[in-house]
Amino acid sequence: MRFIDTHCDALLKLQMAKRGFQQPKRVLNFENDHELNTNLERLQQGGVQVQFFAVFIHPDVPTNEQWQHALEQIDLFYSEIIEKHPQIKHIKQWDEINNLKEHQIGAVLTLEGAEAIGNDLVKLRYLYRLGVLSIGLTWNHANLCADGAEEPRGGGLTRLGKSVVEMNNNLMVFTDVSHLTVEGFWDVMKSAKYPFASHSNVRAICDHPRNLYDDQIKALIDCNGQIQLALYPPFLVKNAESAKLTDLFHHIDHICALGGEKHIGFGSDFDGISYFIEGLEDASKYELLRDELQKHYSEHLVRGFIYQNFINHLPHV
Repeated sequence: MRFIDTHCDALLKLQMAKRGFQQPKRVLNFENDHELNTNLERLQQGGVQVQFFAVFIHPDVPTNEQWQHALEQIDLFYSEIIEKHPQIKHIKQWDEINNLKEHQIGAVLTLEGAEAIGNDLVKLRYLYRLGVLSIGLTWNHANLCADGAEEPRGGGLTRLGKSVVEMNNNLMVFTDVSHLTVEGFWDVMKSAKYPFASHSNVRAICDHPRNLYDDQIKALIDCNGQIQLALYPPFLVKNAESAKLTDLFHHIDHICALGGEKHIGFGSDFDGISYFIEGLEDASKYELLRDELQKHYSEHLVRGFIYQNFINHLPHV
């Protein structure tokens, strides 16, 4: 079985190493560097056929440097991931996923938080041209588009944020709700054609501001959206630094009970997390996840969770 992972932070880790934020300063080798949870070797071992790579600007980066940081990460995506590895194909249009050969891995470029564009929609159009296919309006803090999940104000989308959603709609780009406030989520749901939770879990099971309430999950199901579950212990078990696969299965069961069995997938958050599900510390371990899923669910459901549900809900003309 193939596997689709809708969120990792390998680009940030590549950038931080190159800039010397983590000593010694060096360029990480995407092929097999052990510091990358989602290096090529591990993706191949885990049977990953599509990996999403997020452009994420660390909150400590000054405002006037954020656009440059985004461009640096995109340059690393091209120079260190795409150009050096012919078996990796940059997915620039959704239908290209269906044309991947057995030995190929599709790489999808995404934006996690719109801080980098400021209030400049020309920059957003430039990101589309570079191949960005999913836009998350915020990380956990506020920006000019919306409030993030941990912003105390808890506001929704601004006029700028609503313009971004409209532009996403026109280009069949996902609007990622994973880091939005509750109010921001509902603002997105009023107008987004392609809403998508790239890495969020169930709030009824684990009360974390990054997780989704049942009515939010039902809304995503009703509009043909997707809920990609993160493999991050604090999103699975409240205040936990470790978790078991059975903790993940509780979230799957809950979404299934809400009618969402055809809308579930996985967005690992690898390379952006420091705590892991036991036995699932990097992309090479996905075989363990598949094996354990098959002990609890039918092969048809498992195929949906790890790959087919995502394919079935791709934007199309």
